[in-house]
Amino acid sequence: MAIETKTNYGNISITSDAIASLAGGIITECYGVVGMASKQVLKDGWAELLKKENYSKGVVIKNTDGMIDVDLYIIVSFGIKITETVKEAQKKVKYMLEKTLSQDIHSVNVFVQGVRVMN
Repeated sequence: MAIETKTNYGNISITSDAIASLAGGIITECYGVVGMASKQVLKDGWAELLKKENYSKGVVIKNTDGMIDVDLYIIVSFGIKITETVKEAQKKVKYMLEKTLSQDIHSVNVFVQGVRVMN
């Protein structure tokens, strides 16, 4: 699934992996977010931190009827207010994706997979 756009110069196609990597990079820059987590929590309940090249494993992009939904799986820092951190992260991801892709984003859903103590 990709976003297709036609211009006077030709066609533009943006893959869901590219959008996922972009969304992962944006959310990891948000205050209180330690990193991305896999969509599936490991068997013993531990969430694994993903490296930059694997951000797309922690993001699900859905395109239904021209509306883009983004699901992000993250790990947050211990000692912060999770609800406020997630709200601000949602706003930032939605704004940056809309600005970058020139497409409306229907929803940004954030799933907190774990909490980490940072030194």
